[in-house]
Amino acid sequence: MVSVYALDGKAKGKVETPKVFKTPYRPDLIQRTVVAAYANVRQRHATDPEAGLRTSGDYFGSRRNRYRQTINKGQSRLPRLKTGGGGLGRVVRLPQVRGGMRAHAPKGKDYSRKINKKEHRLALNSAIAATADKKLVQSRGHLFGDKELPVVVEDKLEELSKAAELKRALVSNGFSEELKSRKKKKILIVVKEDKGVMKAAGSIPGVDVATLTDLDVDLLAPGTHAGRLTIWSESAIKDIA
Repeated sequence: MVSVYALDGKAKGKVETPKVFKTPYRPDLIQRTVVAAYANVRQRHATDPEAGLRTSGDYFGSRRNRYRQTINKGQSRLPRLKTGGGGLGRVVRLPQVRGGMRAHAPKGKDYSRKINKKEHRLALNSAIAATADKKLVQSRGHLFGDKELPVVVEDKLEELSKAAELKRALVSNGFSEELKSRKKKKILIVVKEDKGVMKAAGSIPGVDVATLTDLDVDLLAPGTHAGRLTIWSESAIKDIA
């Protein structure tokens, strides 16, 4: 059982922690899942396969044909533009000429990685359980005093729509030092339903908000390091699988 805190920081009841918080810590799976998540959003980079090739240029000068000859004209036997009267124009299509294809262009490498559903689920559960481990949370440099983990706040937290209101609630619950820190990833707030708190958190640096359906390992373990300081709304911690 853990305490449920009001917006003013006072304890107002107890709630039972779900079994997911008993999941063993698996840093290997957490790392693999976060790396895969980052890799899967990496965009491919490549040029158009037809870039520089959309011309009438071609190789001419066959010894068996008399039209468009390059023999004995001091012209290299390279792809050239067709011109009127059976002549040949400038060299095209090659990387070293104007408007030609790009030399050694990127091939559009696929950086995506696969991870099976069972491993992803175990990694997610392990990352959730890590939010209740004081040593892991402290190892990330979070400042939360003697607050018990996991931190659970009443559902009114979901309804806060102004940054000043949300900041006041976080300070009242003992997170003033955490908000002053210079970490890029500070507090993660997990709610069952967003009723305005996501907009309020948008103006507070380092504070993220996620619903249960959007919760993922990379939010709970930024940079593959689990133990992010996380605040759960009462409904969210009751409904988590």
